[in-house]
Amino acid sequence: MSKEHSEKFVALVNDALTRIPEISPEEVAGKLEAGSEFELIDTREQHEFEEGHLPQAIHLSKGVIERDIEEHVPDYGKEIVLYCGGGYRSALAAYNLRKMGYSDVKSMALGWRGWNELGYPVEE
Repeated sequence: MSKEHSEKFVALVNDALTRIPEISPEEVAGKLEAGSEFELIDTREQHEFEEGHLPQAIHLSKGVIERDIEEHVPDYGKEIVLYCGGGYRSALAAYNLRKMGYSDVKSMALGWRGWNELGYPVEE
């Protein structure tokens, strides 16, 4: 079930999306299948991650990613793909990582819901 977002929140996300690139679930699936070298980060809450997540994803929720990212990804040039439930939180987190100096960070469009709707594999 989709949560109704406030107009100001959606405007904030849309602004972030003008400043960071999105990547499709299909592209992420292709990268995973090809064994591409990149960091895949789930920005949802801990309980959401525990219920299921994308293969090879690590968990850094939107609430702590800016604080903890350097410990997990010290290379500011490494490709990072973030995702959340629907693409909103990950877009905001990606924008913040860009402001912190990470040069190759993307948000996965459609998020966890889109990944599942397309029938891609998940881990529990």
